Amino acid sequence: MDNLLKVLEIVGAIGLFLYGMKVMSDGLQKIAGDKMRSILSKMTSNRFSGVVTGAGITTLIQSSSATTVMVVSFVNAGLLSLTGAIAVIMGANIGTTVTAWIVSLLGFKFSIATIIFPVIAVAAPFLFIKGKESIGEFLIGFALLFMGLEALQSGMPDFKQPEYAPVLNFIASMSDYGYLSYILFVLIGTVMTVIIQSSSAMMAVTLVMCAQGLIGFEVAAALVLGENIGTTITANISALMANSTAKRAALAHSVFNLIGVVWALILIKPFLFLIGELVESIEGANPMVQASAVPVALSLFHSCFNVTNTLILVWFIPSIEKLVKKLIPTNEEEEFRLKFIPSGFMSAGELSIEPAKQEIQAFSKRVVRMYDFIPELFELKDEKKFDQLFSRTKKYEEITDRMEVEIANYLTKVSEKGLSLGASQEISAMLRIVDNLESIGDSCYQLSLTIESKNKQNISYTEEMKGKLEKMFSLVKEAILEMNANLSSNYHNVSVDKAKEIENRINEYRDQLRTEHTEAVKQNEYSYQTGISYSTMYAQCEKLADFAINVTEAIDKIKK
Repeated sequence: MDNLLKVLEIVGAIGLFLYGMKVMSDGLQKIAGDKMRSILSKMTSNRFSGVVTGAGITTLIQSSSATTVMVVSFVNAGLLSLTGAIAVIMGANIGTTVTAWIVSLLGFKFSIATIIFPVIAVAAPFLFIKGKESIGEFLIGFALLFMGLEALQSGMPDFKQPEYAPVLNFIASMSDYGYLSYILFVLIGTVMTVIIQSSSAMMAVTLVMCAQGLIGFEVAAALVLGENIGTTITANISALMANSTAKRAALAHSVFNLIGVVWALILIKPFLFLIGELVESIEGANPMVQASAVPVALSLFHSCFNVTNTLILVWFIPSIEKLVKKLIPTNEEEEFRLKFIPSGFMSAGELSIEPAKQEIQAFSKRVVRMYDFIPELFELKDEKKFDQLFSRTKKYEEITDRMEVEIANYLTKVSEKGLSLGASQEISAMLRIVDNLESIGDSCYQLSLTIESKNKQNISYTEEMKGKLEKMFSLVKEAILEMNANLSSNYHNVSVDKAKEIENRINEYRDQLRTEHTEAVKQNEYSYQTGISYSTMYAQCEKLADFAINVTEAIDKIKK
């Protein structure tokens, strides 16, 4: 029973560490969310600036997994090239080493417990100051992270006690197989990181085990190499339902880290010897002999490995790109699924909004194509071709329904993450846009049903009626093209006045047709069924145009 409680205490400490890291990361993202979005969205294919950007953002948000998931989302959204994505991921591997230095320098050099509660005391007022909540969250997260580390250190058994001799003997026996031992511990580090889903948390656990004397420097180094492989799993999971380019970006992360682990294992003996000599010259203690020197040595090893791996492989990004393209060919069947919104793991914080923007632009283009079917259906005389195009219109309507639900669900999940006021308002406007785009799809389908009903009832419009409806089709096409142009401008250059001018022309023309129709009915110029069909057509067109102007107004709200 005591052993079970001890295990639960360690697991709880890891959980507190992870939660503290998440709160601290979320707070930082809210503080710098817009800037990060701007930096990543403007990233070019310059491999060196990509590395620097990846390192900087990961240092800032303290999570390489979050950065790589963001990158996968941005590649999926077409905001980042595959070359740029690989460079950013390489930089993320460097940025994540900062966590190990924070833990080894602050967590082991002095008792962090003495400042935990003062930090919380400073943080608490910020939580109740409007606009400053993110600062409080960051400080609270920082305190929780080190509370978790403190609990992990105190919860870890004293392996010097005789009762733990079998554990030490077992680890020692696993270390007696030469290079095979390194491979074994690399695999253990990989599996543990996949389970914990955080290389930073696993690094903290490894540092604590080193400080307690459970494992030596060589074993710890092998575990760290495994952690570098395990951390790539998160991005690969997030890319499972993404497009081919996003899958390639996630795979490139795995390829990059696997290549690094291979050369590091080949050179592990001289590599660790150099690190040991360097630490001994600085700290006055050899990590191969003294456990107290291992945390700093392990942090140095982690940094040197990732920096060296990046300096070597940054020159081979084109080759890595060719390899992943060969391994993951383009999937032509992706047209009828969400292309930009990631499945599974979501990108972090306010960066989650960018994939939704891209998906909404794709949604808009789809309804524009769908609307193009209407004038064509109206003109078609061939029954077989009409049925084929009508079936296609129905299929598009089903797709627009699904897109609305999936984008709305995604945006709802994003809004639950606690975003800034501006981001929350942006999501609210985006939900309105999605709703109106789906309504345009519904209106297109209703128009196609009206045309089908006209054909089945053998209703014939006069040439004058056809001409007037064709003019209405043209005006509505102008409205939805303007809507699409405004959406494609990334919400910057929004032509509200032009969109409203088109809407006014449509309303005036609708009023004109209504007046003429009323008079024609009085004069018995056409049958009741023909009149109903005709008036339904122009009324539905005007209704569709209303949804288009609603989209432009929502975009304008985001801009403001």
